[in-house]
Amino acid sequence: MEEAKKVLLINTHLTYPNWTEGTLNNSFFKIAKDFFASKSFEVLETIVEDGYQAEEEEKKHLEAAIVILQTPVNWFGAPWIYKKYVDEVFNRGLATKSFLTGDGRTKEDPTKQYGTGGNLQGKKFMICATWNAPAIAFDNPDQQLFAGKGLTDIFLPITSNYRFCGYDIIDSYNCFDIFRNGDITKDLENYPAYLEKVFSL
Repeated sequence: MEEAKKVLLINTHLTYPNWTEGTLNNSFFKIAKDFFASKSFEVLETIVEDGYQAEEEEKKHLEAAIVILQTPVNWFGAPWIYKKYVDEVFNRGLATKSFLTGDGRTKEDPTKQYGTGGNLQGKKFMICATWNAPAIAFDNPDQQLFAGKGLTDIFLPITSNYRFCGYDIIDSYNCFDIFRNGDITKDLENYPAYLEKVFSL
């Protein structure tokens, strides 16, 4: 019998009482869970706020063909608990040499580039994020804050960790302008179709 495909869903929402309770991120998380289950994937889950063991998270990453980070964007990045998660889990993957064996460079071959030493080639990583920012703020040189930069640029501090270990980076899915003029219902409804398309399912 063929071994079940596995996906790891990581929810990095951090609760701030009476301000952000995580309902929207939990909704996207559940949609992804139900979608992959319907496609005969075994779904591995991590709720960072609930706690985790680095060794177990390392194992989940090694088992899963796809990793999706579900996150609110707080001050232009994932909540701080996710940086702590990455430091602990990826440092373990470095120490055990499961994620990577170095940064890719060797004395024997100076043409090898920094960031090419990952062991996890063929795996895929994607971000699903919720934003207060409107979509018009990105890829628009007339917008003051990001000055023409796009989501790929903004998410580099997150995606680079995975690319460094060999993952292919899938374009992010984003729910914009959630406190003002966004269409949250539409974004939730369209999420399964997006997952089906980008992962060719």
